[in-house]
Amino acid sequence: FDEKERFDPTQFQDCIIQGLTETGTDLEAVAKFLDASGAKLDYRRYAETLFDILVAGGMLAPGGTLADDMTRTNVCVFAAQEDLETMQAFAQVFNKLIRRYKYLEKGFEDEVKKLLLFLKGFSESERNKLAMLTGILLANGTLNASILNSLYNENLVKEGVSAAFAVKLFKSWINEKDINAVAVSLRKVNMDNRLMELFPANKQSVEHFSKYFTEAGLKELSEYVRNQQTIGARKELQKELQEQMSRGDPFKDIILYVKEEMKKNNISEQTVVAIIWSSVMSTVEWNKKEELVAEQAIKHLKQYSPLLAAFTTQGQSELTLLLKIQEYCYDNIHFMKAFQKIVVLFYKAEVLSEEPILKWYKDAHLAKGKSVFLEQMKKFVEWLKNAEEESESEAEEGD
Repeated sequence: FDEKERFDPTQFQDCIIQGLTETGTDLEAVAKFLDASGAKLDYRRYAETLFDILVAGGMLAPGGTLADDMTRTNVCVFAAQEDLETMQAFAQVFNKLIRRYKYLEKGFEDEVKKLLLFLKGFSESERNKLAMLTGILLANGTLNASILNSLYNENLVKEGVSAAFAVKLFKSWINEKDINAVAVSLRKVNMDNRLMELFPANKQSVEHFSKYFTEAGLKELSEYVRNQQTIGARKELQKELQEQMSRGDPFKDIILYVKEEMKKNNISEQTVVAIIWSSVMSTVEWNKKEELVAEQAIKHLKQYSPLLAAFTTQGQSELTLLLKIQEYCYDNIHFMKAFQKIVVLFYKAEVLSEEPILKWYKDAHLAKGKSVFLEQMKKFVEWLKNAEEESESEAEEGD
């Protein structure tokens, strides 16, 4: 090459295309050729041209059409077979190339972002192949999930291109890894709560998302988004609850609000009772002295027991509350001795009933501090058992 030719993408393109045409579709040979050419050709300067050729067979004009007057090659993603195995083999070509020439990483990421914006310029089959390939490269870490930003482009979303592309992409991504790995990658780049944006504003609901992706065979992704929503709703609920409590809103208003949220976001009573407990406990500056804190806690919890009672209508919720109390008293060391007092208070206030307390005592307690708490509860539990037996024998006498 003389100096002038080195800065001419046409010249670069011809060299790559000629080389690819000679290697043919043996992708091992393609990888070797690309590896060797990096020493002779200026990959740094012509990264975009290089990737355009490997994906589309030639240089792309803006919008995604192939530049007319150019020679092109069939050794590229778009001309390959549309199946997962072929795309896995192509992913290997990109992996090897980028591992060998680390500086291509950034250029490749920019290329994929650009290709996603050009999706409407490609045929459906080309889009499918690109989606599969992208999923595989996301799974093995060659690409970063932030490239998905391109799919939120208004025109792509509006015409349903983004959602259809996402189906193929997530299928191949989950197929390589699993939904947990996908979740981790999405969380790293703050995409975990943005997947709904694959649909136009009027269709951004969990219901719509769930139906679309479940029908497309991606139940795991639907459930993941549903969970994300629930987690978001729980955080909102907790925040709002704490504000209502600190304002001193009447319990009946708070209860109404919580029940509406439960229904709207499909949140269980167990979840709610745990949220209320932690909200109630966080509205107070607790005394650091063990002998004073129990008294303070009883006074405070007595006041809030009607609120808690509204959400312990099932044995399972009562048990959840007991476990939360146990955890709290264990984690906050000056509460260790207050456990039994709190349980007895809730029993008297009809927040807790005997059956869940006995179940907790027998086998449903946590390991945290269990010997201390079981010891504290021993007398009360004996009293409960006797009371239960007495009421049973009275019932028999009345028969």
